[in-house]
Amino acid sequence: MLRQLQELGSHAVDIYDYLLAGADPRIQKYPLMQNPIAMSAILLCYLFFVMYLGPRMMANRKPFQLKEAMIVYNFSLVALSILIVYEFLMSGWTSTYTWRCDPVDTSDTPEALRMVRVAWLFWFSKIIELIDTLFFVLRKKDGQVTFLHIFHHSFMPWTWWWGIVYAPGGMGSFHAMVNSSVHIIMYFYYGLAAAGPRFQKFLWWKKYMTAIQLTQFVLVSLHATQYYFMNSCDYQFPMILHLIWMYGTFFFVLFSNFWIQAYVKGKRLPKQDVKQSMNGTAVHANGKHQENGINGSNRQENGSSHKMKKA
Repeated sequence: MLRQLQELGSHAVDIYDYLLAGADPRIQKYPLMQNPIAMSAILLCYLFFVMYLGPRMMANRKPFQLKEAMIVYNFSLVALSILIVYEFLMSGWTSTYTWRCDPVDTSDTPEALRMVRVAWLFWFSKIIELIDTLFFVLRKKDGQVTFLHIFHHSFMPWTWWWGIVYAPGGMGSFHAMVNSSVHIIMYFYYGLAAAGPRFQKFLWWKKYMTAIQLTQFVLVSLHATQYYFMNSCDYQFPMILHLIWMYGTFFFVLFSNFWIQAYVKGKRLPKQDVKQSMNGTAVHANGKHQENGINGSNRQENGSSHKMKKA
């Protein structure tokens, strides 16, 4: 039995070494990119806190009021997302890329190294976005810490880490650029919501945010799908495109279900909004339903308002 365990451990080490042997050496100088151990530890700590430790810490405490912190956090992510989109565009998407079959540029040219840098920056932004859930836990918005939210926030950075280790750039980076573009709009919305009731009148477009997210998944899946209809394509890592296609399709289904539950059936909206729904489509009353910001009524303070999913 002991010998079998030793052999199993030896095989596991061999597989681990094999996986890391294919890593792009240009990415390994960036923080947390030498091996997946530190990254996995961060995500495990995140899961432990949001699913176990955090709720128990807050069980007998009043919710924290984090208005200023949330305003700074959300608008900082707006600025970061703008930078990421700009860097992706300048690193190939507006110069050498065809928007069809674009292999990873493995050279050390300034443009190729710039793509490596922004690929890492996008991944690191996913680590920063774990704070989304910490805010929910500290503010006791337990209804907003859903399976979809936790799965997306933990699964995305783990898989993207492997993506940029092997392929920092090329056509596989399209979904990262699109995702960051959507996050510019999303975090701007959340920043306004966090600013308080006086900005509620500017938040009428919440429903369309979910539509924008669904459009994102369609674009990502379509871009990856074209690979299957090309006579030839020298993109070096087809497996990444397969995963991106599955990612786009899977999250399209999940977010479509959220759309139906929240806006068609109205199950996850405040009662006053559901009463004002017409033909099965929920309508926001006086702009009072908001996202992850500071809520403007007792109903919203107790966490009954539902947060739009971040993608």
